[in-house]
Amino acid sequence: MCFPCCFTISTAEVGIIERCGKYNRLAQPGLGCIVCPYEQLVGKLSFRVQQLDVKVETKTLDNVFIVAVVSVQYQILRDSVFDAFYALTNPAQQITAHIYDVMRSQLPTLELDAVFEAKEDLALAVKNALTEVMSSYGYQILQALITDLDPDQRVKNAMNEINSSKRLKYAIAEKAEGDKILLVKGAEAEAESKYLSGVGVAKQRKAIIDGMRTSIAGFSEGVQGTSHKDIMDLLLLTQYFDTIQSVGGRKHCKTTFVPSSRGSGDDMRNSLIQAEAAK
Repeated sequence: MCFPCCFTISTAEVGIIERCGKYNRLAQPGLGCIVCPYEQLVGKLSFRVQQLDVKVETKTLDNVFIVAVVSVQYQILRDSVFDAFYALTNPAQQITAHIYDVMRSQLPTLELDAVFEAKEDLALAVKNALTEVMSSYGYQILQALITDLDPDQRVKNAMNEINSSKRLKYAIAEKAEGDKILLVKGAEAEAESKYLSGVGVAKQRKAIIDGMRTSIAGFSEGVQGTSHKDIMDLLLLTQYFDTIQSVGGRKHCKTTFVPSSRGSGDDMRNSLIQAEAAK
């Protein structure tokens, strides 16, 4: 006894219909009908893009174990539905096996640092290997991505310590270089300051001598009957009082002791004359 059976196929899907256990036709999206019990809807396949995430644990060339996460995006070819349904029992398992094969043959040839730099090359190798194999089964490999590389936590801590030590060494070297520049510039500034101070003192002394010469000449011409000794006594006394005034005007000066003897000017003059004669 035969009777019709209705079914529906969603958009972006296709149904596989068998008659008496043999492939008969494909059912397109929408409402479909089969003759029961001779025909059966044995399965559905989706044309949507699917993603498979695979974790692979292996070691690198420098004997560091690392867990790599590979994400593969694949899709069924519309003109190869028959192969996609009947050729493979479990396509995800087939893809996983090939990912393991590629990753465990590539990673042991690279050191840990090189693995992070070669992510794109590893992903391309996985994609090429899967495309070559899965295309014959009706599957298209759209993209293969290495989304994570996770070495052991102790290895990551060691890598961070190495990086931190390198940066600290660089910072110390830069700080030492900066201190050196400050010392050199400070020494140069001090030398320049002393040079300019010496030039200023020399000019000051020259100006004092020129001024004294001019004063002596003018005093001799303006005041008749004065000797050179009288002029020198007057100049020394004037400088003496200027010095006392300068010392007394200092910010932290509280008391100034001034000799009170009348002959202090003569004593100072005599001392200067004796010092000059002793040279």
